Amino acid sequence: MALVAPSILAADFTMLRDQIQTADKGGADWIHVDVMDGHFVPNITFGPLLVSAVNRMTDRFLDVHLMIDNPDFFIEDFVKAGADSLTVHYEAVVHLNRTVNRIKELGVKVGVAINPSTPTDILKEIVNDVDLILVMSVNAGFGGQKFIESSYRRISEVKSMIPKGKDVRIEVDGGVTSENAGKLVSSGADVLVAGTSVFKSANIPAAIKELKTA
Repeated sequence: MALVAPSILAADFTMLRDQIQTADKGGADWIHVDVMDGHFVPNITFGPLLVSAVNRMTDRFLDVHLMIDNPDFFIEDFVKAGADSLTVHYEAVVHLNRTVNRIKELGVKVGVAINPSTPTDILKEIVNDVDLILVMSVNAGFGGQKFIESSYRRISEVKSMIPKGKDVRIEVDGGVTSENAGKLVSSGADVLVAGTSVFKSANIPAAIKELKTA
């Protein structure tokens, strides 16, 4: 069964603690935090201060997705804030191997994300060095977008390049619902990031259960 990582990007921030704790009790495995800078993606969300606050609201694994330019400048701040995993974008990093190794040195899990138009082949040089590959299934920047159908094929391509016995999880982010969750998992996804389909639902625990059983 895949892990479910509700994205707080879609949460009601006037009730953030309540919604995160409801997700916890409802079976969320991870809490996903989308950090956007208004440069790499056309939106601005939050930084280390909010990650630190979320860390005090939950004991769940904090999966922090850096959709920002120059992530190297902020890695230590997010680790100090309580991130359990940091994912950087291939498209935003000049020296990816160096960045990946620096995150490892700081003692947290490391992931690399690719946008929908980025060829999956570029991951062959880094897949042995990371804990997670994040396949974006929408164009990064906003929640609630329509799922891009070619993502199934891209997930399968990434799965095929992970060496046998190597523990590298494949995460998918964008437009994930109970309708496509089963096909995503059969394509090779291990972690389902879901924002709108969880936090905008009338019943958060039921939405998480639907994703897990789909």
